[in-house]
Amino acid sequence: MVSVGYALSSEEHPASDLVRFAARAEQAGFEYAVISDHFHPWIDAQGQSPAVWPVLGGIAGATSTLRVGTGVTCPTIRYHPVIVAQQAATVATMMPGRFMLGVGTGEALNEHVTGDRFPPYQDRAGMLREAIEVIRALWSGRRVNHRGHHYTVDNARLYSVPDELPPIIVAAKGPKAAQLAGQLGDGLINFVPDPKIVHRYESAAGMGKPKFVQYNVCWAESEAEAKATARRMIPTAGIEGEVTTLLPTPAHFEQLTADTTEEQVAKAIVCGPDPQRHLDGLQACAKAGFDHIHVNQVGLDQEGFFRFYEREVLPRWRAQHD
Repeated sequence: MVSVGYALSSEEHPASDLVRFAARAEQAGFEYAVISDHFHPWIDAQGQSPAVWPVLGGIAGATSTLRVGTGVTCPTIRYHPVIVAQQAATVATMMPGRFMLGVGTGEALNEHVTGDRFPPYQDRAGMLREAIEVIRALWSGRRVNHRGHHYTVDNARLYSVPDELPPIIVAAKGPKAAQLAGQLGDGLINFVPDPKIVHRYESAAGMGKPKFVQYNVCWAESEAEAKATARRMIPTAGIEGEVTTLLPTPAHFEQLTADTTEEQVAKAIVCGPDPQRHLDGLQACAKAGFDHIHVNQVGLDQEGFFRFYEREVLPRWRAQHD
């Protein structure tokens, strides 16, 4: 059974709108939501980047059934894992059984801001492994002292711990990260429907665990309008390789995508009002092996997207898969 969720883009929307969109997603029939945890947007045109944890508190009060997770938090540089453990545990007490902590090794775009070095992947993977160890230890409710290679925890105890601990979903962009996710996590999250990542994850103890993927779309009244919006708001779509992890500022991403065309972006984002194309995209994600697909509507017109999906897409998807 494939669950269809909704992606809350912190880079494009202010905090109060994100809370409202989560409630609207629940009403429209989406089963879960993920919310990005950035310090910067990818480009200045996106224009937002509120702190995720206060927004999650608002979402907890505005929803009652929607499962919600971070997509994703980096608990290693900008945040110390002790802080992530406390914030995630608190949110989980506010939405019992509905919160998921998505974690990853991060991007320089967000993690360089405290002045710390942004290390190569192998170092960041070790940091993530140790951070997850610290988070799980603190979630036990016991007093924790930890002297690790990357982190120190001095006589710390969490007093507000949920009865049901949230799963930790680990992001994987490449095969090494997929291996790590299978070893460390309760689930996998990815941003492209790559079946090779699913295979590597499942071969590394991930078999039977949930697999999440983001599916980018841009609904608009016309395909031309959707392509123009997608190019303006997310010209980084479709860029492959390590470059998106290493660039430190929105200005660098703007330079990288200066010559990107609408047609190039539209190859990575389903654009326009044809429900069959949106359904085909969902099916491609499921065929790649993902059992949780969260739809990211690019641009400001979220209400038009919600109406389109609740009337034209979700009923047909469920009729085909129930």
